[in-house]
Amino acid sequence: MKLVTFEVSGVSKLGALINDRILDLKATYEVASPDDAQKRALRNMMTYLNRGEAAKEAAQKALDYAVSNPDKAVWGKGVLQAPIPCPPKLLLLAGNYAEHIREGGGEAPEKQTTTPRFFMKPPSITVIAHEQPIIIPPNAVWVDWEAEFAVVIGKRGKFVSASDAYDYIAGYTIVNDVSERELRIETERVEREMDDFFDWLNGKWIDTFAPMGPCLVTKDEIPDPDNLNLTLKVNGVTKQDSNTGNMIFNAAELIEFISRYITLEPGDVISTGTPEGTGHALGERLKDGDVVEIEIEKIGVLRNPVRGAQSNE
Repeated sequence: MKLVTFEVSGVSKLGALINDRILDLKATYEVASPDDAQKRALRNMMTYLNRGEAAKEAAQKALDYAVSNPDKAVWGKGVLQAPIPCPPKLLLLAGNYAEHIREGGGEAPEKQTTTPRFFMKPPSITVIAHEQPIIIPPNAVWVDWEAEFAVVIGKRGKFVSASDAYDYIAGYTIVNDVSERELRIETERVEREMDDFFDWLNGKWIDTFAPMGPCLVTKDEIPDPDNLNLTLKVNGVTKQDSNTGNMIFNAAELIEFISRYITLEPGDVISTGTPEGTGHALGERLKDGDVVEIEIEKIGVLRNPVRGAQSNE
């Protein structure tokens, strides 16, 4: 099932994509079973994720009804949002593809001798939806793209083993880990150890720098997440072309590692890192008027225009 969040009159609703149409799951369930309290599980994406199996069953019932009774189903006409508009935690991986490490001038260590490197972005200001603009701030120097396969958590977990990790996954989506590669610091400062690291990190946190979507594909639709083609195009030209099988640490291993330190909750998003072909390595940067498209097999296309800050005023 391809689940989406869409907005109608300021209210976020849960939908499912059927042949490029948005099915309003809760409203359709109410038509199919008007007296069934289970409809509450379909109020929005976060409610759905927190209700577990009951929500899945209700969503499937609404979907089945719409397929059998398309004229009686309720079809949404709202504005598409990110599938999880403000996840509890937005976790991202740095250096999870060997070729991306090499294009940046490093050398990928042996997997057995290293650990994943994860960081966070503030979701309330960075997450934007399919077709919403990435805004380049006035103090930007080198804004870059990063196509990433992302995992959506569906069950609370701590100290999760890799062998059990897929039990904690609700589904998958696409994230663009937009990055300011050469953050401009306007204040004069005395250089300190780790300034470069924090400049890199701060360059990840800028408003609109985490496009997500267009949908959440439930895990039953993607039985092998470790073998998905992913590409990124800028203005129709392919810049990144890889496969999730090239990740150093796969989704299950990342969940195992991260859950040692952080309790994972329904709605958390883990973006698993980017392959080679980033703009900085190619000597290119995003600019006003560009269009970025990320396509991941079995999920779809996340498309975002790029605008200079003044273009959004």
